[in-house]
Amino acid sequence: MSAFTANEMMTIAASRALKGSDVCFVGIGAPSAACNVARLTHAPGITLIYESGTIGTAPDVLPLSIGDGELCETAVTTVSVPEMFRYWLQGGRITIGFLGAAQIDRFGNINTTVIGDYARPKTRLPGGGGAPEIATSAQQIFITMAQSKRAMVDRIDFFTSFGHGEGGDHRKRLGIDTAGPTLLVTDLAVWKPDPATKEFTVVSLHPGVTREQVQETCGWPVRFAATVEETLAPTALELQTLRDLKARTEAAHKAGASAGKRGSKDG
Repeated sequence: MSAFTANEMMTIAASRALKGSDVCFVGIGAPSAACNVARLTHAPGITLIYESGTIGTAPDVLPLSIGDGELCETAVTTVSVPEMFRYWLQGGRITIGFLGAAQIDRFGNINTTVIGDYARPKTRLPGGGGAPEIATSAQQIFITMAQSKRAMVDRIDFFTSFGHGEGGDHRKRLGIDTAGPTLLVTDLAVWKPDPATKEFTVVSLHPGVTREQVQETCGWPVRFAATVEETLAPTALELQTLRDLKARTEAAHKAGASAGKRGSKDG
């Protein structure tokens, strides 16, 4: 059980940042995996909220989308999307917004809209959904993503979700009174914003990772904290919980796909 992948390390390191008292607005994909590992291990009291309006969700498998029936079936309650955003999110009741990104810059600004020129894109991405509102209204923002020079860029192609803008007090100057991105967890390291400049800085390297590897997969000159720690390796419980969750998810989705094919033939 001691061996683990970089992706497992990323998910588990991200999950550790959550507390049982958090009310967390969960993004699909890697954020969802991290939040549910936290719920199943050290933070059983955490309240997970998904964009479709499900509150207190406790899925047995990871959802494919915010419309996955598993979310509503396991939620304490489900409210309308306008209520979710106006009362819960804009009302300041969300402690953590947990997001992923296609592109991110050194100040935590996120692009999930388009790669390349907006009018003539190289790639059209899924879009922002509720992420722009989460980025400004949740008390803090956590981000998780795999490192690459394509993803971690000097300047993002499109501002989908506002992080710290140009750095410093940019959020405050715009009248945004929430903290913004306070944590970035990648498959190589843990990053936190510099208190003054708000530029993401490496504070912890995952086991076996070098500074050179971090720089090679980042599109801007990486800053390292004065003291860089080593991320604690996953425990047996954390690894087993994550792997069991992934196994249940894979089995459920395969079963669903097979049922869909049978239904199509019968029809």
